[in-house]
Amino acid sequence: MEWENPKLGKLPVKSWCGHVEKGALEQAANLANHPKVFRHVALMPDCHVGYGMPIGGVVACEGAVIPNAVGVDIGCGMCAVQTDFPMSGISRDKIFQCLEKVKARVPLGEGHCHNQPQQWDRFGELPGWLDARTRELAFKNLGSLGGGNHFIEMQEGDDGKLWLMIHSGSRNLGYRIAEHHHKQAMSLCGRRGIALPSTDLAYLEIESDGGQDYIREMNLALDYAQENRARMMAVFKGAISHTFRSVGFLKEINIHHNYAAPEEHFGEKVWVHRKGATSAKTGEEGIIPGSMGTASYIVKGLGNPESFESCSHGAGRVMGRMAASRALLKEECDQAMEGIVFGGWHSFRGGGKKMQGLLDLSEAPQAYKNIEDVISAESDLAEPVLKLRPLGVLKG
Repeated sequence: MEWENPKLGKLPVKSWCGHVEKGALEQAANLANHPKVFRHVALMPDCHVGYGMPIGGVVACEGAVIPNAVGVDIGCGMCAVQTDFPMSGISRDKIFQCLEKVKARVPLGEGHCHNQPQQWDRFGELPGWLDARTRELAFKNLGSLGGGNHFIEMQEGDDGKLWLMIHSGSRNLGYRIAEHHHKQAMSLCGRRGIALPSTDLAYLEIESDGGQDYIREMNLALDYAQENRARMMAVFKGAISHTFRSVGFLKEINIHHNYAAPEEHFGEKVWVHRKGATSAKTGEEGIIPGSMGTASYIVKGLGNPESFESCSHGAGRVMGRMAASRALLKEECDQAMEGIVFGGWHSFRGGGKKMQGLLDLSEAPQAYKNIEDVISAESDLAEPVLKLRPLGVLKG
């Protein structure tokens, strides 16, 4: 579709959403008017307002990277493992036992990390500008879940087998790298007098020192995020093996949905930014999770050029954290989670006095779009291969 702005006229914004909130369209309009954005802006069906660029958005840039078009959780993504264990051998008690074993070894929630520094052969590549506290957290956060919508989940596949799934990213390291380079980009664009539709979309030239620094450090954060998921999955598989004994592990998928990468589209070499979007090249396997109370999907990409060969990264929010906690009722959220093993609702953290005494219901299924509608809306972007239903979930 083309979105028309009274001040700017028609803009090349291509959307797979049935409805796009005003704030997300305004952010898309800013991107469509960006001096480095190539051809058009693609909005996935899970699109909603982000910082600078909508989450669930995809853009390609010519000779530039936009830190906020990748986002602050660089490398946030999914890891899914198919087991050979039949669902007939799984009880609610066994699900609880497995999750408790994982909980004992994987720190859960914002601000929670390992007590001791972890070992990784890439720590020597941490940028020199990091402060001591950020370095310490980088060492201690590796192999931890984080908070928000990050999760560890046991699932029942349509193939009759048990599946394991993790959603997490680069923790504090990615946030600090994103923050640092966005400030650098704003300073450079300001000094050069570059007119931007929004300072949130400040960019770095690929061939500049700043651009090369960002790409190198972004790639380090991507590898950190992938290693983070792999370490948690190793603990998860250990807990499953200890509980079920004879289980075997078949296929493993570990992908990002917050990153920028050099690709070729419409005959041009560009830097594709996927912020809350999944690569969906022809035949490429992907993971599209729902909320913690709804189904997730393993998909296969269809290579649609109009989406820059991308698809959604999840269900997408319809309510913010505070709005959900104010509007939703515990009883209806409990009902939506019926039959699923989970730790219940925690008290809301943050938000000041107005939120004191409220439960954090921001991850309840009602706070998200209907995953079936999302999958249906992108039938020309990705083909569903397998449906996974939640059995038990750990969250921060």
